[in-house]
Amino acid sequence: MKYMLLMQFSETTTDIPPISTWSADEVQAHIAFMKAADKKLAESGELVEAQGLAAPDTAKIVRADDGGPPRITEAPFPDTREFLAGYWIVDCAGPDRAIEIAAFLSTAPGPGGAPLNMPIEVRQTMSAPTPQGDAPR
Repeated sequence: MKYMLLMQFSETTTDIPPISTWSADEVQAHIAFMKAADKKLAESGELVEAQGLAAPDTAKIVRADDGGPPRITEAPFPDTREFLAGYWIVDCAGPDRAIEIAAFLSTAPGPGGAPLNMPIEVRQTMSAPTPQGDAPR
């Protein structure tokens, strides 16, 4: 079963200081943890993909506009303080394993090396319907 693990932050509800305030050593320790976690998941055959995302102020929201040019909203977005910082797609045995992986990822180190215990949303991916008789993917 495939799951997407979403690392989300909120400017209004998180007690995690912005990464821009961390020391260079703290940032390197965090990145090293993420690389080691990705390697471990790849070696177990569970990692499909993982990516960190650029800062939210680089984001754009694009909407079609009834045949005209698309409407583009530049960040920052005034109506939200939450943002997606990165994601993993894992292919694992089931929801319990996906939760176990998310809990481990949540412990990435932050300032002072303490675990961040950051929120990781776990969502099963949807598959396209298969022709009758085919095994689901």
